Amino acid sequence: MKLIVLGFGQCGGRIADEFERLNRRAHSLRGIDIIVDSFAVNTDATDMSGLYSIKPTYQHRILIGAGTTHGHGVAKISEIGAEIAREDADKVLDAMRKNQKFYESDAFLVIASAAGGTGSGAAPVIAKAIKERFSDRPVYALIVLPFEHEETAEERALYNTAVCLKSISQVADAVILVDNQRYVRKDFSLQSNMTKINQMIVEPFFDMLCAGEEKRKNNIGAKVLDAGDIIQTLCGWSAIGYGEIKLPLITFPTDWSKNFRKRSTKTHKGIEAMDQALSELSIECNPNDAHRALFLLSAPSKEMNIEMVKELCDYLKNFAPQAIVRNGDYPREKGLLDVTVVLSELSDVEKIRHYYTKSANLVEEMKRRKKVQTSKAALTEEAGKDVPTLL
Repeated sequence: MKLIVLGFGQCGGRIADEFERLNRRAHSLRGIDIIVDSFAVNTDATDMSGLYSIKPTYQHRILIGAGTTHGHGVAKISEIGAEIAREDADKVLDAMRKNQKFYESDAFLVIASAAGGTGSGAAPVIAKAIKERFSDRPVYALIVLPFEHEETAEERALYNTAVCLKSISQVADAVILVDNQRYVRKDFSLQSNMTKINQMIVEPFFDMLCAGEEKRKNNIGAKVLDAGDIIQTLCGWSAIGYGEIKLPLITFPTDWSKNFRKRSTKTHKGIEAMDQALSELSIECNPNDAHRALFLLSAPSKEMNIEMVKELCDYLKNFAPQAIVRNGDYPREKGLLDVTVVLSELSDVEKIRHYYTKSANLVEEMKRRKKVQTSKAALTEEAGKDVPTLL
């Protein structure tokens, strides 16, 4: 599957940068491209200067709202980010279309943090513009939810998150949710944490995007998971997970048809990797609420068999009984067996309900504070009405 990736704000831009790095890895190691083009869109010029992989041109690192913010961001006010995006939407769309391979893409991926200003405000607006202009391809969103300390320290973060989630869900074909808090490593420095988190967010997409673009005969699976399977799976609220098991690099030939114990061990490794993927989903959710799902098994060809794929399918179906399950195999990695899982069309996500409820209460509180502020300002004006002015 080939994507056009757009990252909005600081968080979105850095994750888009990781996707571009992932594409270079796919091109270098596998001779294929999975990202047609990638862009960072921001109101803050400094944020974009810290990127490494996205091309350092004004057409790929797009500064919007320069007349309003003078390149210094919107200070977490998502309404300003949305207004700027409406004014500069054509600037972003025109930059995308200039790539000669633009029409080779299968889908668009819009990335943003829900708690910020530029990303949370601009992502839904540009996603809507893309949807209206290029209706032949799906528009997916990867939305990053705030850390716990952001939720408790900044009321605005809760409000932005709820508004962003509601807005993006109305225009995107699917919203892949990523809970930042699930990726935190307490023994890492802040910078190391952020870099590692971005890598962990992007890594599960690698094999899933590569499998359908693979050209080498020995690396094409018996059941290829291609763009059509992914498009038919991704819908509404979604989560992605990844699990891996290390394998010995050197193995000796065995008659697997007669060695039932070793066949069982193989299957067990696949189940273990899927367990890992399900326990480390990008957002905490109940698989029973998923109505669509897919998994991709990737391992050396001699480590995979039909029985393993069937067992994995049954295992996932047991967790997500209501879901239509699609699957594929990808004979690729050496010394590694990994499983990528996607749960989609989730009917309920507790975290989203939490943001909506908290934000609704917060809106009422903000209205009350505004009323009190206006009342006090009026009293102050009244008290000073007889004081002369020098103006």
